[in-house]
Amino acid sequence: MKKIGEFFFKYRSYTPLPLIFLMILFINPTIISFIIGLFVAFSGELIRIWSVGYAGSETRTTESAGGSNLVTQGPYSKLRNPLYLGNIMIYAGIGIMSNSLFPYLQIFALIYFYFQYYTIIITEEDYLASTFKNSYDLYKKCVNKFIPLFSKVPIEIKSQLEFNLKEGLQSEKRSLQAFIITTTIILFFLISGIRIIKIY
Repeated sequence: MKKIGEFFFKYRSYTPLPLIFLMILFINPTIISFIIGLFVAFSGELIRIWSVGYAGSETRTTESAGGSNLVTQGPYSKLRNPLYLGNIMIYAGIGIMSNSLFPYLQIFALIYFYFQYYTIIITEEDYLASTFKNSYDLYKKCVNKFIPLFSKVPIEIKSQLEFNLKEGLQSEKRSLQAFIITTTIILFFLISGIRIIKIY
């Protein structure tokens, strides 16, 4: 499982491409699906910006799992993997916007990305446990992997990091560009009424 996680970690920027191809091939957006999906995807992007504003550009590495800080502030005080939750929301939102093969493609994508991030998290948690030891053990006991908790993180493991919106936006530049381009493509199909493969 760890080897699979290392593979997904390295190539996580490319793993959505087959699903995006299918989404465009069977695209069939409606005004309702576009609005709902846009809200879900944009919420996911906001979670990513909030997360990266604390974690910094280290989240962009593709070589191996790691980090110089155990981040326990901001969204990391509510759940341990806010970036991956944000990603899943973005992909789910884009799938809803496109209305492609709804709901089958969206359900498959949800399972696919959950498995991908589950294997990546195993790899990352091995690194965090070996690097931050007791602090990470305590953090795991206080904060869930994916389901947000609203209890306070113990003061002894609270990271002393400042939220940096500028760095968050800078680090998210590629994600924001991809989000805008994908949304524009879906909007084009919505307005034009063009369908590549009609199955409805």
